[in-house]
Amino acid sequence: MKIKDVRVSIHRFENSIPLISKRLEDDYRIICEIETDDGHTGFGMASRFLWHGVAAIAEKHIAPAIIDMDPRDLEKIHARLQPILSERGSMTGINLTALSCVDLALWDLIGKASGRTVAEMLGGAKDYADIYVTYGFAAFDGDQLIEMGRKLIDKGHSRLKMLVGSKLGVLEDARRVRAVREALGAGIVLAVDANESMSLEDAMRLCPHLEELNIAWFEDPLRRVDARDMGMLRKRTTIPLSAGQMDGHALRFREWVEHDGIDIFMPNSMYNGGMTETRRVAHLAQIYNKPLSDAGGGGIWCLHHVAGFRNGTLAEVHLGSEQVEAQMFLDAPPQKNGRIDIPRAPGFGVTLNRENLKDALVKA
Repeated sequence: MKIKDVRVSIHRFENSIPLISKRLEDDYRIICEIETDDGHTGFGMASRFLWHGVAAIAEKHIAPAIIDMDPRDLEKIHARLQPILSERGSMTGINLTALSCVDLALWDLIGKASGRTVAEMLGGAKDYADIYVTYGFAAFDGDQLIEMGRKLIDKGHSRLKMLVGSKLGVLEDARRVRAVREALGAGIVLAVDANESMSLEDAMRLCPHLEELNIAWFEDPLRRVDARDMGMLRKRTTIPLSAGQMDGHALRFREWVEHDGIDIFMPNSMYNGGMTETRRVAHLAQIYNKPLSDAGGGGIWCLHHVAGFRNGTLAEVHLGSEQVEAQMFLDAPPQKNGRIDIPRAPGFGVTLNRENLKDALVKA
């Protein structure tokens, strides 16, 4: 089995924040399809950032290097791509995102060729993943936060995540989280996410206001999730800290562990180098007895690593990404009572909606 063709395309989908119909800036997807000489095809995806650059790297630099290679030789493929994507040091940014897109396509292809799901290839710990919902956008006012939270609870959800670190300020962030906790009750798992927006000083001011609200985790709290600052914050709060959405490759997680700055590992295979890198992160999490979760709108891709590893805990459902995947796939797996079953079809288990992709195609 040899790689014979690599195709890359960019697509823009419509999505919006429920209740207020405001556009979410999470609508671009880069799709990579890889085909072998014996007719197997797999596809992967990257998202949102510098899409033309990501697509060009995948098409012009990665694709020619892997033609005629066996897609199952993942270590050999990554060894060949390392000096192409990063002559010195560690890969970062769109180089890593482009690699993610290609690597996910390889995992999908290998799964289809072997008749196994990606979750099974990773270890098959479970055939489902419990989920949390990212919903508490800064665009919602206080009443809308509560209304949307109640709508999600009515659908069977019991784990919700709100955004903090907005221009509203520390005290207003604290007030909004408290209002949601009081309105939705103590039985709901409630987490917060700053999207790397806060200074260490502001995060340390916010945490004491939230600690009595039983916050499940504080995600990407600090600018650049600086490892030293994460360690300082972790010593000053009882709220578990999580990170890894945007640059969650193994070396970054090692830095957070070495500075005692992380409680929950949250890699995203669309940005960190793909499922091959997430597998390394997962094993590191197991070594340090840390739970493995997911953040960053990874959708179907991250669902599999949460189910595949025995330390997997929660996968994210993002209200924007959920809308995009409903348009991308003919068979996006449904949620039921706070859980998503792993699709039984091999690979990632979903089928591209070719008509929708054609309509959403972004031309160069």
